[in-house]
This record gives sequence, C-alpha cells and structure tokens, in this order.
Amino acid sequence: MAEDKRKQIALRLSTSLYDDLAKWAEDDFRSLNGQIEYILHQAVRKHAGKDKDAKP
Repeated sequence: MAEDKRKQIALRLSTSLYDDLAKWAEDDFRSLNGQIEYILHQAVRKHAGKDKDAKP
C-alpha cells in the first residue's frame, strides 16, 4: 500500500471554536489535529452517502 501523503493547510478558528474542539479532542483521547481530521472524514462520508448513519 502506498504511503499516505498529507497536505498542510492553514486554518483560522475563533477562540471559542478552538477551545470546544480541543476539549472534544481531549475527551476522545485524540490530538486536536486528529480530531479535526476525524470530523472532516465523517462529514465527507456523510455527504457522499457512504455512511448513512454518520453523525455530524
């Protein structure tokens, strides 16, 4: 399997959103970056209709 290449992006968040995401990540034992990536994967799957049970 080919190595997973990752792209870096700059992301600007409000302080309150950052704090909420950081708390959520901590609750799920993930890094903030990992949590954001997880949320984005879920949203893309839901949008694509691949996971009908995905929750936002």
